[in-house]
Amino acid sequence: MKRVVITGAGTVNALGLDVPSTLAAMAEGKCGIGELNFRDVDRLAIKIGGQIHAWDAEGQFNRQQMALYDRFTQFTLVAAQQAIGQSGLEFVGELALRSGVILGTSGGGLTTQDDNYRMVYEEGKNRVHPFVVPKLMNNAACSHVSMEYNIKGPCYTVATACASSNHAMGQAFNMIRCGMSTAMITGGSESMLCFGGVKAWEGLRVMSKDACRPFSLNRNGMVQGEGAAVFVFEEMEHAQKRGAEILAEVIGFAMTSDASDIVMPSKQGAARAISGAITDARINKDEIGYINAHGTGTAANDKTECAAVADALGAHADNIMISSTKSMHGHLIGGTGAVELLACIMALKDGIIAPTINYEEPDPECALDVVPNEARDAKVDVALSNAFAFGGLNAVLALRKAP
Repeated sequence: MKRVVITGAGTVNALGLDVPSTLAAMAEGKCGIGELNFRDVDRLAIKIGGQIHAWDAEGQFNRQQMALYDRFTQFTLVAAQQAIGQSGLEFVGELALRSGVILGTSGGGLTTQDDNYRMVYEEGKNRVHPFVVPKLMNNAACSHVSMEYNIKGPCYTVATACASSNHAMGQAFNMIRCGMSTAMITGGSESMLCFGGVKAWEGLRVMSKDACRPFSLNRNGMVQGEGAAVFVFEEMEHAQKRGAEILAEVIGFAMTSDASDIVMPSKQGAARAISGAITDARINKDEIGYINAHGTGTAANDKTECAAVADALGAHADNIMISSTKSMHGHLIGGTGAVELLACIMALKDGIIAPTINYEEPDPECALDVVPNEARDAKVDVALSNAFAFGGLNAVLALRKAP
Protein backbone atom coordinates (compact mmCIF):
# COMPACT_ATOMS: atom_id res chain seq x y z
CA MET A 1 0.00 0.00 0.00
CA LYS A 2 1.38 3.39 -1.02
CA ARG A 3 1.43 6.31 1.41
CA VAL A 4 -0.45 9.44 0.32
CA VAL A 5 0.41 13.05 1.05
CA ILE A 6 -1.00 16.47 0.22
CA THR A 7 1.41 18.68 -1.74
CA GLY A 8 -0.87 21.49 -2.89
CA ALA A 9 -3.98 23.34 -1.72
CA GLY A 10 -6.15 26.06 -3.19
CA THR A 11 -9.45 27.65 -2.27
CA VAL A 12 -12.03 30.29 -3.03
CA ASN A 13 -14.69 30.87 -0.36
CA ALA A 14 -16.43 33.55 1.68
CA LEU A 15 -13.45 33.83 4.06
CA GLY A 16 -10.81 34.38 1.38
CA LEU A 17 -9.83 33.95 -2.24
CA ASP A 18 -6.81 31.79 -1.43
CA VAL A 19 -5.49 29.48 1.29
CA PRO A 20 -3.42 32.00 3.32
CA SER A 21 -6.31 34.48 3.65
CA THR A 22 -8.75 31.67 4.47
CA LEU A 23 -6.55 30.22 7.20
CA ALA A 24 -5.89 33.68 8.63
CA ALA A 25 -9.65 34.29 8.81
CA MET A 26 -10.22 30.91 10.46
CA ALA A 27 -7.49 31.61 13.01
CA GLU A 28 -9.04 34.99 13.79
CA GLY A 29 -12.55 33.56 14.05
CA LYS A 30 -13.86 35.85 11.34
CA CYS A 31 -17.33 35.42 9.89
CA GLY A 32 -17.75 35.38 6.12
CA ILE A 33 -21.53 35.14 6.34
CA GLY A 34 -23.49 38.25 5.45
CA GLU A 35 -26.32 39.62 3.37
CA LEU A 36 -26.99 37.88 0.07
CA ASN A 37 -26.85 39.91 -3.13
CA PHE A 38 -28.41 38.47 -6.27
CA ARG A 39 -31.54 38.83 -8.39
CA ASP A 40 -34.86 38.44 -6.55
CA VAL A 41 -33.25 38.03 -3.12
CA ASP A 42 -36.08 40.20 -1.78
CA ARG A 43 -38.49 37.34 -2.53
CA LEU A 44 -36.64 35.04 -0.14
CA ALA A 45 -37.25 34.53 3.57
CA ILE A 46 -33.55 33.66 3.99
CA LYS A 47 -31.33 36.59 3.11
CA ILE A 48 -27.91 35.59 4.53
CA GLY A 49 -25.19 33.29 3.30
CA GLY A 50 -21.47 32.78 2.82
CA GLN A 51 -21.44 34.52 -0.56
CA ILE A 52 -18.23 35.48 -2.38
CA HIS A 53 -18.96 39.13 -3.06
CA ALA A 54 -15.51 40.04 -4.40
CA TRP A 55 -15.61 37.51 -7.24
CA ASP A 56 -14.40 38.99 -10.55
CA ALA A 57 -15.10 36.33 -13.16
CA GLU A 58 -14.61 38.66 -16.14
CA GLY A 59 -11.19 39.61 -14.85
CA GLN A 60 -10.05 35.96 -14.78
CA PHE A 61 -11.74 34.33 -17.77
CA ASN A 62 -12.22 35.39 -21.37
CA ARG A 63 -15.55 35.58 -23.19
CA GLN A 64 -15.29 32.08 -24.66
CA GLN A 65 -14.48 30.58 -21.25
CA MET A 66 -17.34 32.46 -19.60
CA ALA A 67 -19.73 30.83 -22.05
CA LEU A 68 -18.59 27.41 -20.79
CA TYR A 69 -17.88 27.99 -17.09
CA ASP A 70 -20.66 28.04 -14.54
CA ARG A 71 -19.76 29.80 -11.30
CA PHE A 72 -18.95 26.47 -9.59
CA THR A 73 -16.52 25.63 -12.41
CA GLN A 74 -14.90 29.05 -12.15
CA PHE A 75 -14.30 28.52 -8.43
CA THR A 76 -12.83 25.09 -9.12
CA LEU A 77 -10.41 26.25 -11.80
CA VAL A 78 -9.03 29.07 -9.66
CA ALA A 79 -8.61 26.77 -6.64
CA ALA A 80 -6.99 24.10 -8.84
CA GLN A 81 -4.56 26.65 -10.27
CA GLN A 82 -3.47 27.56 -6.75
CA ALA A 83 -3.12 23.93 -5.64
CA ILE A 84 -1.24 22.69 -8.70
CA GLY A 85 0.96 25.77 -8.66
CA GLN A 86 1.93 25.10 -5.05
CA SER A 87 2.61 21.44 -5.75
CA GLY A 88 5.01 22.21 -8.59
CA LEU A 89 3.72 19.26 -10.64
CA GLU A 90 3.66 19.36 -14.43
CA PHE A 91 1.43 16.74 -16.00
CA VAL A 92 3.44 15.51 -18.96
CA GLY A 93 4.46 12.07 -20.17
CA GLU A 94 3.85 9.19 -17.78
CA LEU A 95 2.68 11.45 -14.95
CA ALA A 96 -0.15 12.81 -17.12
CA LEU A 97 -1.33 9.25 -17.77
CA ARG A 98 -1.06 8.23 -14.10
CA SER A 99 -2.88 11.25 -12.65
CA GLY A 100 -6.58 12.02 -12.38
CA VAL A 101 -9.26 14.38 -11.16
CA ILE A 102 -12.05 13.46 -8.71
CA LEU A 103 -14.18 16.31 -7.44
CA GLY A 104 -17.37 16.59 -5.42
CA THR A 105 -20.42 18.75 -6.01
CA SER A 106 -24.11 18.52 -5.23
CA GLY A 107 -25.76 21.22 -7.34
CA GLY A 108 -23.23 21.44 -10.16
CA GLY A 109 -24.18 24.22 -12.55
CA LEU A 110 -27.21 25.32 -10.55
CA THR A 111 -26.79 29.01 -11.32
CA THR A 112 -26.82 28.17 -15.04
CA GLN A 113 -30.00 26.16 -14.57
CA ASP A 114 -31.57 28.99 -12.58
CA ASP A 115 -30.71 31.60 -15.21
CA ASN A 116 -32.01 29.52 -18.10
CA TYR A 117 -35.22 28.38 -16.42
CA ARG A 118 -35.91 32.06 -15.80
CA MET A 119 -35.29 32.90 -19.45
CA VAL A 120 -37.60 30.17 -20.73
CA TYR A 121 -40.43 30.25 -18.17
CA GLU A 122 -40.44 33.85 -16.93
CA GLU A 123 -39.16 35.78 -19.93
CA GLY A 124 -40.74 33.51 -22.53
CA LYS A 125 -37.64 32.96 -24.65
CA ASN A 126 -37.69 29.94 -26.93
CA ARG A 127 -33.95 29.40 -27.28
CA VAL A 128 -31.09 28.94 -24.85
CA HIS A 129 -27.33 29.05 -25.40
CA PRO A 130 -25.97 25.91 -27.09
CA PHE A 131 -23.48 25.46 -24.25
CA VAL A 132 -26.09 25.25 -21.48
CA VAL A 133 -25.75 21.46 -21.10
CA PRO A 134 -21.93 21.33 -20.95
CA LYS A 135 -22.01 24.34 -18.62
CA LEU A 136 -24.47 22.93 -16.08
CA MET A 137 -23.40 19.26 -15.99
CA ASN A 138 -21.93 18.11 -12.69
CA ASN A 139 -18.75 16.82 -14.30
CA ALA A 140 -17.99 20.15 -16.02
CA ALA A 141 -15.52 21.30 -13.37
CA CYS A 142 -13.44 18.10 -13.27
CA SER A 143 -13.44 17.88 -17.07
CA HIS A 144 -12.16 21.44 -17.44
CA VAL A 145 -9.44 20.83 -14.84
CA SER A 146 -8.28 17.72 -16.73
CA MET A 147 -8.21 19.63 -20.02
CA GLU A 148 -6.46 22.66 -18.56
CA TYR A 149 -3.65 20.59 -17.03
CA ASN A 150 -3.38 17.64 -19.47
CA ILE A 151 -4.47 15.11 -16.85
CA LYS A 152 -5.40 11.90 -18.65
CA GLY A 153 -6.16 9.35 -15.91
CA PRO A 154 -9.42 8.75 -13.98
CA CYS A 155 -11.65 11.82 -14.09
CA TYR A 156 -15.14 11.98 -12.60
CA THR A 157 -17.47 13.78 -10.22
CA VAL A 158 -19.01 12.48 -7.00
CA ALA A 159 -22.44 13.75 -5.98
CA THR A 160 -23.46 12.62 -2.49
CA ALA A 161 -25.01 15.84 -1.20
CA CYS A 162 -23.09 17.24 1.80
CA ALA A 163 -20.54 14.39 1.76
CA SER A 164 -19.55 14.84 -1.90
CA SER A 165 -16.09 16.33 -1.30
CA ASN A 166 -15.13 13.80 1.36
CA HIS A 167 -16.26 10.94 -0.84
CA ALA A 168 -14.27 12.41 -3.74
CA MET A 169 -11.12 12.87 -1.66
CA GLY A 170 -11.49 9.40 -0.18
CA GLN A 171 -11.68 7.88 -3.65
CA ALA A 172 -8.63 9.87 -4.76
CA PHE A 173 -6.75 8.67 -1.67
CA ASN A 174 -7.62 5.05 -2.41
CA MET A 175 -6.57 5.31 -6.06
CA ILE A 176 -3.09 6.43 -5.08
CA ARG A 177 -2.83 4.05 -2.13
CA CYS A 178 -3.60 1.02 -4.27
CA GLY A 179 -1.08 2.04 -6.93
CA MET A 180 -3.55 2.98 -9.66
CA SER A 181 -2.45 6.64 -9.75
CA THR A 182 0.58 8.72 -8.81
CA ALA A 183 -1.23 12.01 -8.23
CA MET A 184 -4.86 13.11 -8.01
CA ILE A 185 -6.48 16.52 -8.12
CA THR A 186 -9.37 16.35 -5.68
CA GLY A 187 -11.72 18.37 -3.49
CA GLY A 188 -15.04 19.99 -4.30
CA SER A 189 -16.98 23.04 -5.38
CA GLU A 190 -20.47 24.48 -5.02
CA SER A 191 -22.43 27.55 -6.05
CA MET A 192 -26.06 27.26 -4.97
CA LEU A 193 -26.50 30.87 -3.84
CA CYS A 194 -29.05 31.91 -6.41
CA PHE A 195 -32.81 32.44 -6.11
CA GLY A 196 -33.76 28.86 -7.01
CA GLY A 197 -31.02 27.34 -4.90
CA VAL A 198 -31.92 29.17 -1.72
CA LYS A 199 -35.68 28.94 -2.31
CA ALA A 200 -35.45 25.14 -2.49
CA TRP A 201 -33.55 24.98 0.81
CA GLU A 202 -36.06 27.29 2.44
CA GLY A 203 -38.66 24.59 1.91
CA LEU A 204 -36.79 22.24 4.25
CA ARG A 205 -37.18 24.69 7.14
CA VAL A 206 -33.66 24.04 8.38
CA MET A 207 -32.19 27.47 7.56
CA SER A 208 -31.22 30.21 10.00
CA LYS A 209 -32.22 33.80 9.30
CA ASP A 210 -29.46 35.35 11.40
CA ALA A 211 -26.38 33.18 12.06
CA CYS A 212 -24.89 29.70 12.07
CA ARG A 213 -24.37 28.57 15.70
CA PRO A 214 -23.21 24.94 15.70
CA PHE A 215 -23.48 23.14 19.05
CA SER A 216 -24.93 26.20 20.81
CA LEU A 217 -28.19 25.55 22.65
CA ASN A 218 -29.88 28.49 20.89
CA ARG A 219 -28.87 27.42 17.36
CA ASN A 220 -31.65 27.77 14.83
CA GLY A 221 -30.41 26.24 11.59
CA MET A 222 -27.77 26.11 8.90
CA VAL A 223 -26.52 28.84 6.58
CA GLN A 224 -25.48 28.15 3.01
CA GLY A 225 -22.14 29.14 1.54
CA GLU A 226 -20.35 28.84 -1.78
CA GLY A 227 -16.85 28.25 -3.07
CA ALA A 228 -14.30 25.54 -3.68
CA ALA A 229 -11.22 23.89 -2.28
CA VAL A 230 -8.90 21.73 -4.35
CA PHE A 231 -5.91 19.63 -3.29
CA VAL A 232 -3.08 17.71 -4.88
CA PHE A 233 -2.88 14.23 -3.39
CA GLU A 234 0.37 12.49 -4.28
CA GLU A 235 2.16 9.23 -3.65
CA MET A 236 4.59 10.06 -0.82
CA GLU A 237 7.72 8.55 -2.34
CA HIS A 238 7.12 10.45 -5.57
CA ALA A 239 6.69 13.70 -3.64
CA GLN A 240 9.80 13.13 -1.53
CA LYS A 241 11.97 12.29 -4.53
CA ARG A 242 11.18 15.62 -6.15
CA GLY A 243 11.59 17.54 -2.88
CA ALA A 244 8.00 18.72 -2.64
CA GLU A 245 6.66 20.44 0.46
CA ILE A 246 4.26 18.08 2.24
CA LEU A 247 1.31 19.75 3.94
CA ALA A 248 -0.11 16.63 5.62
CA GLU A 249 -0.44 12.88 5.14
CA VAL A 250 -3.80 11.25 4.41
CA ILE A 251 -3.88 8.02 6.41
CA GLY A 252 -7.44 6.71 6.45
CA PHE A 253 -10.90 6.87 4.98
CA ALA A 254 -14.27 5.25 5.62
CA MET A 255 -17.79 5.62 4.26
CA THR A 256 -21.09 4.20 5.45
CA SER A 257 -24.78 4.43 4.70
CA ASP A 258 -27.43 4.84 7.40
CA ALA A 259 -30.02 3.02 5.28
CA SER A 260 -32.72 4.61 7.44
CA ASP A 261 -34.00 8.08 6.51
CA ILE A 262 -33.52 10.50 3.63
CA VAL A 263 -32.98 13.56 5.86
CA MET A 264 -32.65 12.51 9.52
CA PRO A 265 -29.11 11.45 10.49
CA SER A 266 -28.26 8.23 12.31
CA LYS A 267 -25.85 8.06 15.22
CA GLN A 268 -24.94 4.48 14.34
CA GLY A 269 -24.09 5.26 10.71
CA ALA A 270 -21.93 8.26 11.62
CA ALA A 271 -20.16 6.36 14.42
CA ARG A 272 -19.37 3.48 12.07
CA ALA A 273 -17.78 5.91 9.60
CA ILE A 274 -15.63 7.49 12.33
CA SER A 275 -14.57 4.09 13.67
CA GLY A 276 -13.93 2.86 10.13
CA ALA A 277 -11.59 5.74 9.37
CA ILE A 278 -9.66 5.07 12.59
CA THR A 279 -9.36 1.38 11.73
CA ASP A 280 -8.34 2.13 8.16
CA ALA A 281 -5.67 4.55 9.38
CA ARG A 282 -4.33 1.90 11.80
CA ILE A 283 -4.21 4.37 14.68
CA ASN A 284 -5.39 4.35 18.27
CA LYS A 285 -8.29 6.54 19.32
CA ASP A 286 -6.13 8.46 21.76
CA GLU A 287 -3.87 9.66 18.91
CA ILE A 288 -6.66 11.89 17.59
CA GLY A 289 -6.38 15.50 18.73
CA TYR A 290 -8.87 17.34 16.55
CA ILE A 291 -12.05 16.66 14.59
CA ASN A 292 -13.47 19.07 12.07
CA ALA A 293 -17.15 18.45 12.63
CA HIS A 294 -19.92 18.34 10.08
CA GLY A 295 -21.56 20.75 12.54
CA THR A 296 -24.33 22.30 10.47
CA GLY A 297 -26.08 24.18 13.28
CA THR A 298 -29.30 22.16 13.11
CA ALA A 299 -30.51 20.44 16.26
CA ALA A 300 -30.72 17.00 14.67
CA ASN A 301 -27.26 17.07 13.12
CA ASP A 302 -25.34 18.55 16.05
CA LYS A 303 -26.79 16.20 18.67
CA THR A 304 -26.36 13.15 16.47
CA GLU A 305 -22.78 13.99 15.60
CA CYS A 306 -21.76 14.55 19.22
CA ALA A 307 -23.37 11.25 20.19
CA ALA A 308 -21.60 9.49 17.31
CA VAL A 309 -18.20 10.92 18.32
CA ALA A 310 -18.80 9.78 21.90
CA ASP A 311 -19.78 6.30 20.72
CA ALA A 312 -16.79 5.94 18.40
CA LEU A 313 -14.13 7.40 20.69
CA GLY A 314 -15.44 6.40 24.09
CA ALA A 315 -13.81 8.21 27.00
CA HIS A 316 -11.31 9.89 24.66
CA ALA A 317 -14.13 12.02 23.23
CA ASP A 318 -13.77 14.25 26.28
CA ASN A 319 -10.10 14.89 25.49
CA ILE A 320 -10.32 16.02 21.87
CA MET A 321 -11.19 19.35 20.27
CA ILE A 322 -14.07 19.39 17.78
CA SER A 323 -15.09 22.52 15.90
CA SER A 324 -17.32 23.54 13.02
CA THR A 325 -15.92 26.07 10.58
CA LYS A 326 -19.34 26.24 8.89
CA SER A 327 -20.03 28.89 11.51
CA MET A 328 -17.60 31.08 9.55
CA HIS A 329 -17.88 30.14 5.86
CA GLY A 330 -21.34 28.58 5.76
CA HIS A 331 -22.36 25.18 4.46
CA LEU A 332 -20.99 24.69 0.96
CA ILE A 333 -23.09 21.51 0.56
CA GLY A 334 -21.07 19.36 -1.90
CA GLY A 335 -17.97 21.53 -1.55
CA THR A 336 -17.99 21.90 2.20
CA GLY A 337 -15.73 18.97 3.18
CA ALA A 338 -12.98 20.30 0.95
CA VAL A 339 -12.91 23.75 2.56
CA GLU A 340 -13.07 22.11 5.99
CA LEU A 341 -10.02 19.97 5.21
CA LEU A 342 -8.04 23.21 5.25
CA ALA A 343 -8.82 23.56 8.96
CA CYS A 344 -7.45 20.06 9.56
CA ILE A 345 -4.25 20.92 7.68
CA MET A 346 -3.92 24.12 9.73
CA ALA A 347 -4.29 22.14 12.96
CA LEU A 348 -1.63 19.63 11.92
CA LYS A 349 0.84 21.97 10.21
CA ASP A 350 0.48 25.19 12.21
CA GLY A 351 -0.90 23.98 15.53
CA ILE A 352 -3.90 26.30 15.29
CA ILE A 353 -7.40 24.97 15.97
CA ALA A 354 -10.14 26.86 14.14
CA PRO A 355 -12.99 27.85 16.48
CA THR A 356 -16.73 27.33 16.41
CA ILE A 357 -17.87 30.95 16.37
CA ASN A 358 -21.29 32.33 17.38
CA TYR A 359 -21.35 29.90 20.32
CA GLU A 360 -23.54 31.37 23.06
CA GLU A 361 -25.09 28.68 25.27
CA PRO A 362 -23.83 25.20 26.22
CA ASP A 363 -26.03 22.32 25.13
CA PRO A 364 -26.00 19.30 27.48
CA GLU A 365 -26.45 17.06 24.44
CA CYS A 366 -23.35 18.55 22.80
CA ALA A 367 -21.09 18.40 25.84
CA LEU A 368 -17.75 18.15 24.01
CA ASP A 369 -14.91 20.65 23.68
CA VAL A 370 -16.24 22.58 20.67
CA VAL A 371 -13.50 25.26 20.78
CA PRO A 372 -16.02 28.07 21.33
CA ASN A 373 -15.50 31.44 19.64
CA GLU A 374 -11.69 31.69 19.79
CA ALA A 375 -8.96 29.74 18.02
CA ARG A 376 -6.60 27.73 20.14
CA ASP A 377 -2.92 26.82 19.93
CA ALA A 378 -2.45 23.08 20.35
CA LYS A 379 -0.14 20.32 19.20
CA VAL A 380 -2.09 17.90 17.04
CA ASP A 381 -0.66 14.80 15.36
CA VAL A 382 -3.86 13.27 13.92
CA ALA A 383 -7.11 14.90 12.78
CA LEU A 384 -10.43 13.65 11.41
CA SER A 385 -12.79 15.42 9.03
CA ASN A 386 -16.46 14.42 9.23
CA ALA A 387 -19.13 14.70 6.54
CA PHE A 388 -22.66 13.38 7.02
CA ALA A 389 -25.11 13.91 4.16
CA PHE A 390 -28.80 13.75 3.37
CA GLY A 391 -29.58 10.25 2.22
CA GLY A 392 -27.67 8.91 5.22
CA LEU A 393 -24.31 9.01 3.45
CA ASN A 394 -21.28 9.36 5.72
CA ALA A 395 -17.61 9.92 4.82
CA VAL A 396 -14.71 10.50 7.23
CA LEU A 397 -11.08 11.23 6.41
CA ALA A 398 -8.09 10.80 8.74
CA LEU A 399 -4.94 12.91 8.39
CA ARG A 400 -1.56 12.92 10.11
CA LYS A 401 1.06 15.62 10.51
CA ALA A 402 3.51 15.67 7.60
CA PRO A 403 6.26 13.06 7.97
